[in-house]
Amino acid sequence: MQQRIANIALVVKDYDEAIDFYTKKLNFTLLEDTKLSETKRWVRVAPPGSKDCCLLLAKAANAKQAASIGNQTGGRVFLFLFTDDFERDHTEMIEKGIEFVREPETHDYGRVAVFKDLYGNLWDFIQPNE
Repeated sequence: MQQRIANIALVVKDYDEAIDFYTKKLNFTLLEDTKLSETKRWVRVAPPGSKDCCLLLAKAANAKQAASIGNQTGGRVFLFLFTDDFERDHTEMIEKGIEFVREPETHDYGRVAVFKDLYGNLWDFIQPNE
């Protein structure tokens, strides 16, 4: 048996502002942007070099969904972005206006800092010791 997680849905306010943030601020690749209806699109983005899992940007369709934008995990770190060069990418992210809420630290597992996306979701940014 073989299974894998292919997409993680991230509730967003607006497709285009989310695409702009992820592609211009985090250098993600826009993998797909397909119109499904007048109000719904299938939008997938992924970090450069990513081969398996990607983000499915899902525009909030009602008030209950909109209430979870930026807080899908109750204030905990939600997503984990790995890099092969922490200093290079951290510097570029700061230059592009990414807000880090925890400064870089070195741990047994690697170098890590925490940043917010455009809606306030918390991300661990990690260069693992592999």
